Amino acid sequence: MRKPLYRDHALVLRVQRLGEADRIISLLTRTHGRVRAVARGVRRTTSRFGARLEPFGHIDVQCSEGSSLDTVMQVEGLSLFGRHLLEDYPRYTTASAIAETAERLTPIEKEPTLRLYLLTLGALNALAEKERPATLILDAYLLRAMSYAGWAPSLRACAVCAEAGPHRAFSVPAGGVVCPNCRPPGAAHPSTDALNLMNALLEGDWGTAQSTDVKIRGESSGLVAAHLQWHLERGLRSLPLVDRRESTT
Repeated sequence: MRKPLYRDHALVLRVQRLGEADRIISLLTRTHGRVRAVARGVRRTTSRFGARLEPFGHIDVQCSEGSSLDTVMQVEGLSLFGRHLLEDYPRYTTASAIAETAERLTPIEKEPTLRLYLLTLGALNALAEKERPATLILDAYLLRAMSYAGWAPSLRACAVCAEAGPHRAFSVPAGGVVCPNCRPPGAAHPSTDALNLMNALLEGDWGTAQSTDVKIRGESSGLVAAHLQWHLERGLRSLPLVDRRESTT
């Protein structure tokens, strides 16, 4: 019996070798959620669509359903972002962290997640356009992805008692900023500018975000990474590799 076919727009999150010529492709699709599919013969030089199945590509893909893995049947490239990032190490490592985050936030295969798909597509497109600093794109992506997952840090009201801020202490286990009465031992005391930057990135205020200096961005990035990895319960392998050496423009 012929297996059912489906067609979708997708982002290539990760590729793995399989045998001598095949690959397993991890895709984040627009309507089918995260899908793992086998691409037969894509490592051969004669492959018709091997170059379109590289990481960070935005593709139109047709797959046939399988019991454990689907099979890639046709691929058309829409925007192959990887080509714009290969020679830019900071942006390539940033894209790797974005793709790994998207994969980790979709533990159940074929569960629709349109908002995360659109967010990931927008982040990769912004990286390829090179109009905004990669470090800000990454932190904005992580904050918004956590918001979709229900993990957004509280940045104005106390995360414990909801007392209106501003508050100066930040506790990852508590869920964000905390008031003096709720502040647990070991809470961090970030600068007001770092918390304001996180708010700006979460809300899409790029004018405020891009006016900050490198020191504030580094402080904010540390809080964002700590908050994400606390909820994921283990670190992202790609996050320590992100090269954050970039101008403030």
